[in-house]
Amino acid sequence: MEPNVRFWIAERQSFFRRFLQWTDLLDPLNLFISVEQIEKARQLLFTNEDASTQALEDQRIQEAWKKSLSTVHPDSSQLIPTLFRPAAFLPFTAPMVFLSMMPTKGIKSIILPQVSLYTYITAFTFINGNASYSHHQPESLLLGAGAAVSSTFFGLIPHFIQRFLGNPLIKRALPVVFLANVSAGNVLATRSFEPVRGIQVMDKEGNVIGYSRIAGKKALVETAISRAVLFGTSAIIPEVCNYFFKRTQFFRKNPSSLWTVKLSCTILVMGLMVPVSFSMFPQMGQIQCSKLEEAIQSSTEETQLFYNRGV
Repeated sequence: MEPNVRFWIAERQSFFRRFLQWTDLLDPLNLFISVEQIEKARQLLFTNEDASTQALEDQRIQEAWKKSLSTVHPDSSQLIPTLFRPAAFLPFTAPMVFLSMMPTKGIKSIILPQVSLYTYITAFTFINGNASYSHHQPESLLLGAGAAVSSTFFGLIPHFIQRFLGNPLIKRALPVVFLANVSAGNVLATRSFEPVRGIQVMDKEGNVIGYSRIAGKKALVETAISRAVLFGTSAIIPEVCNYFFKRTQFFRKNPSSLWTVKLSCTILVMGLMVPVSFSMFPQMGQIQCSKLEEAIQSSTEETQLFYNRGV
């Protein structure tokens, strides 16, 4: 049984425990874990089937879980490319979100942040999504390119509409609303094969019972909601802070310093919201067998089944 799957099934954690787990997995140092270290950690977990119960007692097991969960995909058991590991999400997206929300001075300053942001989150979403459904590389690349292009297009709309708006409140709120909705739509587009072809559902022992489109839809919706909350909150709070800061005497005299405050606020808010959004739903989702397809219901006597939600 894949150790990462075993861990997430065994650890039916509360939101707070999931949050603490993700703050550990999002440590930037996890980007520098070598392949040799990962292989040793995985070997230790494979030879300790009860490692999940030892996590709080054995420091070696604790470190092994951290290395495995932060670098290996639970469906394919393949290494996640370094730039798309969960720990890379904040360092890459925070500056992009900041730039995408800044007042634009030219066509390049409008387009480049949007292209960069949605290209990255499309690749991240695909690589960290559920990998158990059947797909081929050409169609996945085509789907990913379409999702990135369409997300960029919709992300640009509020910046062009702003030129025709007079109300300053609406002008600043519009990009936030679009960012939250487009980021959720990006997840739905990038992983749209999952509810069509179905994803693996398994029992508590990790045995695959079948492929469910219903579970695929549930995993997709949960991830889209968490992504909308992440980017919506990460955009609105710096905008609100910026609104009040620029009315203070200091920033009236030093308006050029305002961008540093907004950048710091964006990084701080996203630093909190990334683990919050990743923790909103369990990594191994749980679903009543009675709610799944009849073919799956007739294949098992289990009342609860599990599926990988993805990130």
